[in-house]
Amino acid sequence: MGSTAKILLVAAIAGALGVVAGLVVNGPVPLLRTEVGQRALQSAMDASAPKPPADLPVARRGEAVPAIRLPALDGATVELPAAYAGRPVLVNLWASWCGPCIEEMPELDRFAAAQGANGTQVVGIALDDAAAVQAFLKRVPVRYPILLDEAGPRDAGVQLGNPKGVLPYTALISADGRLIKQKIGPFQHGEIDNWVAD
Repeated sequence: MGSTAKILLVAAIAGALGVVAGLVVNGPVPLLRTEVGQRALQSAMDASAPKPPADLPVARRGEAVPAIRLPALDGATVELPAAYAGRPVLVNLWASWCGPCIEEMPELDRFAAAQGANGTQVVGIALDDAAAVQAFLKRVPVRYPILLDEAGPRDAGVQLGNPKGVLPYTALISADGRLIKQKIGPFQHGEIDNWVAD
């Protein structure tokens, strides 16, 4: 083995040991904030999740998102992603009883308010009871639309690639209606801007 090959081997081993040491000291959280970590987590969850109903259209990364029709809090029906055609849409699935969901809502609200009329449209989908959602939003108001759905094997989260129903769950849909990113778990302060931009 040549000296260059030895140096590369030592560097690869040192890098792998650094990753392992980082996971031992900090846990998996920093890794899960990366796109590579999120893709690995998504793959692991997909492999262990129950199969969605055979007749349910489910989005795959890079593919068109199926039409999802849900009621808004005022009772009007909204169809995603068509309601915001021509704009990227960040869809966040949450529930009023989900602690991490509640913690990230101010960050989602901050991001939504900064987008203006032509930026990324934030939409929340509450997998919750309408009365609980309305009561919650009186205490923690947000400036983005909230739609309602019932948790289960046919919910919007499953259609957006979250077959295990983990909350919070966020999907980024491109301006032309394709699923381009998925995030399992809450956003930290300032994280959304970079996540959407990458």
